[in-house]
Order: sequence, then structure tokens, then C-alpha cells
Amino acid sequence: MWSLFKTCFCVSILFMQTTVYAQSDFLSARDSEPSKLGWMQGFPIPATKQLRFNDGSFFEFPAMRWSVVHMRDLMPTVNVSRGLAAPSKQAKQLDPAIDAIIFRFLKSNKDMSWEASLWQNYTDGIVVLHRGKIVYERYFAELTEDQQHAAMSVTKSLTGTLGAVLVAEGKLDDKRLVSEYLPELKDSAFGDATVRQVLDMTTSLKFSEDYANKNAEIWSYSAAGNPLPKPSGYTGPIGYYSALKTIKKAGEHGQAFGYKTPNADLAGWLVARASGKSVNKLLAERVWSKIGMEQDSYYSVDELGTPFAGGGFNAGLRDLARFGELIRNNGRWQGQQILPAQAIKDIAAGGDPAVFAKSDHPDLAGWSYRDMWWHTGNKHGAYAARGVHGQTIYIDPKAEMVLVRFASHPIAANGANDGTSLPAYQALAEYLLNKK
Repeated sequence: MWSLFKTCFCVSILFMQTTVYAQSDFLSARDSEPSKLGWMQGFPIPATKQLRFNDGSFFEFPAMRWSVVHMRDLMPTVNVSRGLAAPSKQAKQLDPAIDAIIFRFLKSNKDMSWEASLWQNYTDGIVVLHRGKIVYERYFAELTEDQQHAAMSVTKSLTGTLGAVLVAEGKLDDKRLVSEYLPELKDSAFGDATVRQVLDMTTSLKFSEDYANKNAEIWSYSAAGNPLPKPSGYTGPIGYYSALKTIKKAGEHGQAFGYKTPNADLAGWLVARASGKSVNKLLAERVWSKIGMEQDSYYSVDELGTPFAGGGFNAGLRDLARFGELIRNNGRWQGQQILPAQAIKDIAAGGDPAVFAKSDHPDLAGWSYRDMWWHTGNKHGAYAARGVHGQTIYIDPKAEMVLVRFASHPIAANGANDGTSLPAYQALAEYLLNKK
């Protein structure tokens, strides 16, 4: 049973936030590179260098620095096809001066260079587009330009985008109750929640993500979503959809933002029910096959093959940048309207800061949440997709900038790297905005 417990922890940590250690407790980014530590190398692989999904060893730091680029090697997945068309060309004009940009830590009098921040935050890969042109691109550790990396909770923003698209097209009515689309959930916490409350995570759920509490709902939820066969004697739900039926209501919906991954899995179910297609098929049809992606992408799945819409997406770095550029351009790509402009405008407008302020994100004052995207509320109107361990798509409309970063920071919570990430993004945006 311990094996299941440990694996559930690793599955859940793909999308949850937890802070246990200080960064100083871990090997540095340079010292923890997989090539130096020898993970999964050799024929056969030495026992001391083997990583497994079933015992959770694959997602312990520093082993996870290898695993984030090899999720498909370790667990079942479903594909997101790019189709058969040639990849779209991306203009490139790298700017070496970016490495020397200096910014100040949040709530600090310390300065850091852009390049130093990449090592500080255990960056695996980063690409920056300015007006659609690649101006910065680097790869570290295990990631190369022809590989996919775990996007973790950036996945939620893809799910939210599909939801916003279906709302804009009238296939989903965000004012209607979830139970009108999914009568299976009428007796759950979501039965009297609206589609909008799900997409904006303003549902009130009796759902704890406290890892110190062995009775927290996160454990049963993660066990249900675990793709491995359940152990003898297991009596809980099987699969994400079944687990959603068990979640109970905690209070009145619509009053406060509450970041809880079951909302994203439910949004994926709503998208599938309204479109008649699974999220991987719909994403392939509406985006991945439409804008010249270089690689297929993929989702991890539960035991029944249901894509993990809350945190299971994996993609190439430049392809995720293409997606970000599509969003920045209000759903247009090379002169064609790929996604409804109204959907993207709804995302970019952000949510209600007053509702967000009632959540447990004191360091993100003035932020909001809409369609599963984080809105900074800053003077540039920047908004982002965010995932644990440092994953991000950061869009700055004023600076005409799209930044995508993959990372494997040893601490899951974004709070561990926000102080040296968010001001770096802002400094880069100002540099590009003022560049002649």
C-alpha cells in the first residue's frame, strides 16, 4: 500500500503547491543536471540509477530533473497530434544583450542578472518571442529542442482556453449549472455550480490539499487518478470522473477564488461532453494541427485513459510558444482566425481581483483568475499560465512578448521562484518595449 501512497503523492505533486524545504537544502542547478548524476543511463541501467513510476522515485529531487522530460517513458499517455502539415517557420533574431538585463528581487534590495536567474530557478528551457520573432532561446539539463517537457498546471490554462472557446461558440453556456451538462454530478459539490464558477475556480469545495493530513481529500483523489491497477482491497473511485462525483460542497459558490485541481478536471469533462471529443482530440483539432506545430504533444491519463486535464500535458518548448503567440494575437495565426477572438479577449481581460483577494495568495496582490489563466493586474496587462516547479507561459500584451519556461525547481510551489521570476519577466518586457 505504501507504493500506492508514494505514487499518489508524486501524481498529485504534478499539479499541487507545497513548500517543505528551503532551496539551500538541495543540489544547485548545475550540480543536479541528470547527465552528471547518471539517471537511467546504461544497458542495463544500474540499480542505483533506476527510476520508477510505481514507487514514486521518478519524481523525487534531483531525479525529477530527468523525469520531467521523460513522462511518456514512465506512464501511460494519449497523443495530441500535430497533423501531417509542415511546421510553421519562426523567424529568429537572438539578442545576446538579454543575458545582462538586471532586475531586483521582489521585496528585496538585491539585484540579479537575467542569466543568473535561469540557474537560480532550475530552468530546463526558455524561449522568448517578441512580435512573433524568437529573440531568446536556451536549453539546459535534460531538455533538448526535439523533446517534450511536463507542463504541469500550465495544462489547466489549455483546458480553460478550450472551455472559453466553447463558451464563445455557444456550445457551452457559462451561466448554466454543471448538472445540466453532467447530470452525473447533481449530488456532488458541483451540482449547483455554474460553468463560469468552475472555469474561474470560484467553487466552494470540501477538498483539502494538506499533505500533512493523511485524511485530506487529495489522497483519495490522487489514488483514483493513478493509472496503475488498484491494489487488492481498494474500494475508492476509479478515474478522475468517478472521483469528481465524491467531492462535497463546503460553502456558497462564487464568493472566493480557490485554486483546486478538480475544477480543471471537471472543465475537461465539460469540454468533452459539450464537444463530443476528449481534450486531447479537441486540442489537436482546434490548435495543434492548425498552426504548424513541430511535434506532437501528449497527456498523461488515468486508469481508464481519461486525459489529466488538470496537470498532465507535455509539449515541446517552441510549440508551447506558438500557442502563447496564438493567444497573444487574439486567436489569429498568420492571417487566419484559428480561435474565436471573443474567447481570447475574455481570457486577457482577467477576473475579479476582489474575489481573488479572498484566496490564500497574499504575495499576488492585485491579481485575478479567468478561464484558468492568472492575470497579474500589472500596468502591461500581463497574464500567465502557471505550473509547479516553475512552468509558465507569460504573455505581456504591451511589450508584444511571449515567454515560455520549463523548469524543475526542487520546491513545487511557485512562491519559491516568483521572487526571481516575475521581476525578471517584467524587466525583459520593459527592455523589449524600449528597444529600438
